[in-house]
Amino acid sequence: MSKFARVLAGLLVPAFFVAWVVATPAMAQEKGKDAKAASAKKGEAVQKVFLENDRVRVFEVTFRPGDAGASVERPLRVIRVLKGGTLTLIYPDGKKEKLVWKTGEVKVRQATPPYSPKNEGKANIVLYVVYVK
Repeated sequence: MSKFARVLAGLLVPAFFVAWVVATPAMAQEKGKDAKAASAKKGEAVQKVFLENDRVRVFEVTFRPGDAGASVERPLRVIRVLKGGTLTLIYPDGKKEKLVWKTGEVKVRQATPPYSPKNEGKANIVLYVVYVK
């Protein structure tokens, strides 16, 4: 295994463990309350928030074909791809960047300036995201 892969694995495993440790007590307190999907307008990605506190925000986001997300700054985050595809990131200055997400893949993304992610493909993209605040 390459040095980069070892370092990345060394960061991801603790990140998911911390997210799990933080989420478990909160989920126990929320027993009986189901996670609810935020209502989205047509053309907007649907988010289902599982946990949000002063340390993390844990949610699942589904991009249907043609859906776009809000253009906001994003903090450090760990992303698990539940259903892959290609997202186009559109920055305020018009610059575009394509990101390929493979099912089962886990990525750590650093804090980023505002951009709007858009699914320009023909299939849904589903991501499980942990924002570290």
